[in-house]
Amino acid sequence: MRRQCELLGLPRSSYYREPAGESEENLELTMFIDEEYTRHPFYGSRKMKKYLKRLGYKVGRKRVQRLMRLMGLSSIAPKKRTSAPGDGHKIYPYLLRNLDINRPDMVWTSDITYIRLRGGFVYLTVVMDWYSRYVLSWEVSITMDEEFCVSALERALRVHGKPEIFNTDQGSQYTGAAFTGVLKDHGISISMDGKGRVMDNIMVERLWRTVKYEDIYIKDYETVEDLKKGLRSYFWFYNNERPHQGLGDRTPAEVYFGSLQLREAA
Repeated sequence: MRRQCELLGLPRSSYYREPAGESEENLELTMFIDEEYTRHPFYGSRKMKKYLKRLGYKVGRKRVQRLMRLMGLSSIAPKKRTSAPGDGHKIYPYLLRNLDINRPDMVWTSDITYIRLRGGFVYLTVVMDWYSRYVLSWEVSITMDEEFCVSALERALRVHGKPEIFNTDQGSQYTGAAFTGVLKDHGISISMDGKGRVMDNIMVERLWRTVKYEDIYIKDYETVEDLKKGLRSYFWFYNNERPHQGLGDRTPAEVYFGSLQLREAA
């Protein structure tokens, strides 16, 4: 199976079709946590516990903490520790401060988010062009490991060339040798958000809110296969049909490819 996935260019984590398992009540809790966190990302485990208790759930803070860790969620409020790098992983400086990002392929960014299903949950990662908001590639996985992040990165590089800078948070999926090694091999400068500074990667954070409100919460996907089909359709719509106010009501595709064509013509 490993060899077949290699030949197909498919991460093994994406081969599986069953989402991760939790009790029915925990799945209900994660659904409410996901929605409330999307509305109020400054909520930590204390406020989230109070919110769930108001809904009628008898939960303790440790349970809420475990579920939020499982979902990869933490309050954006200043704190001592945020996305944790792995042991021995190198942390790179943040390169985007005061940088005028004025063209496609100048900066790419990536992140991971929790996606709920009716009977479980999975994780979604994207690689996005910062300037145009164009989603260059995406992957779904039942585990929050580095393998599917590397796969999304390699696909984006294969299809769209390479950026000058690649920015991520300090999560272990991005600080490991597999991910940073691909960036180094392509001569790409590595940038990482400061601890507790969610605004450093604000473009992809906004994307998560958009995807969840406009697709995930509406469709209520049942299986991983249904989710992948739905996301394939949604990201096409997002890139090619959905106008962005921040882009002068143009689509990400119009900005990304239009700017590239102007540069090539010049």
